[in-house]
Amino acid sequence: MRSGAARRTAVATAALGLFLTTLSACGGPSGHGATDPAGGRPSASRSGPTVDPTRIPGVGDRLQRRIPADSRQVVAVYGEGRDSADSTVVLYTKQGSAWHRDRGWAAHNGKKGWTTDHHENDKRSPVGVFTLSDAGGVLPDPDPAPGAGLPYTRSDAFAAPRWWDRSYWHDFDYVIAIDYNRVKGTPPNDPTRPEGASKGGSIWLHMDHGSGTSACVSLPERGMEYLLRTLDPDLHPVVVMGDRAHLRA
Repeated sequence: MRSGAARRTAVATAALGLFLTTLSACGGPSGHGATDPAGGRPSASRSGPTVDPTRIPGVGDRLQRRIPADSRQVVAVYGEGRDSADSTVVLYTKQGSAWHRDRGWAAHNGKKGWTTDHHENDKRSPVGVFTLSDAGGVLPDPDPAPGAGLPYTRSDAFAAPRWWDRSYWHDFDYVIAIDYNRVKGTPPNDPTRPEGASKGGSIWLHMDHGSGTSACVSLPERGMEYLLRTLDPDLHPVVVMGDRAHLRA
């Protein structure tokens, strides 16, 4: 289904293990059913065209215009409210000029909700449109097609510290880097922050532990596996994320 793209499957050096303790967004414990993205009502994970097939549902002109013209995969994160940690993630794929709903999952975002001006340790997820370029985790890449999909770095350096509560231990078994204040083409746990440390970073899609995060978006394991098998760099995937009010604006 997808054309081949250069894949790096690398084992990071042991020094990368130090990075995790300094991550601002996914650096430690913070402390449902899927919904219809436009209206908040329960919805099954079904495929089909959107209401206006040329647009991502529930996304207003401001963010709609920021979706690159060549993007044919959009991961939409619909936050329940500005101060809510609950959200729904929906994958849309573009066929011709029409966006189609692929799959959806109940999810979580920052424990304090959302912000348009994210800063380190504010416990809010950033609102916006961001590319998805790199992935990794403790576990092997679930994509069965070598040379396709997002570049994946497998390393024990992603493992959550064992002094965290046990419910968080598997958060980073699978991660997809959200390209907010990071260098594309590097492992998700690369600590470089082009806009400075105060703007935060290391904001990922990762495995869900059942509650809000430090700023990341967390999905069930089956959702992470599906995204890692499906997202294709040749289709220029992006994430559109925010609370429903900011998304509609």
